Amino acid sequence: MSEERREPDSKDLGVQVEAAERRLTQAAEAAAAAEERATAEIQALEADLEKERQEHAEALERLRRQHAEELTRERQSKERAIAAAESRLAEIETQAEAAERRVEEAQRQAPNASGTSADAETRAREAAAAWLRSQVEAIRREAAGR
Repeated sequence: MSEERREPDSKDLGVQVEAAERRLTQAAEAAAAAEERATAEIQALEADLEKERQEHAEALERLRRQHAEELTRERQSKERAIAAAESRLAEIETQAEAAERRVEEAQRQAPNASGTSADAETRAREAAAAWLRSQVEAIRREAAGR
């Protein structure tokens, strides 16, 4: 009788061990599957992060290029404006010099000329020369301000 008792107990114990082994195997398989899912998710997140980094780097580079192009355009525009102002200044200086020569000539001729028309003409030339000088000075100030 004691052998019979051992057999059922052994069978029960064996069944319990097999069930425990199955549960352990199932748990190990579930853990391995969970680990694979977690690894896949981490890899996907890392890929997304790298993609975002790349997109941001490209966007930053585009902004830098645009900024550099804008600066170049602004510099060129400024240089053109300065060149135009310098050209205009040179024209006005030439006109002012010619007006000054005419005024000097008129002043030399004034004592020889008779009548008020010569005096009026001299005054008009002097006024024109003064205006031209003021224009030259205004353009110089404008060019210096740039």
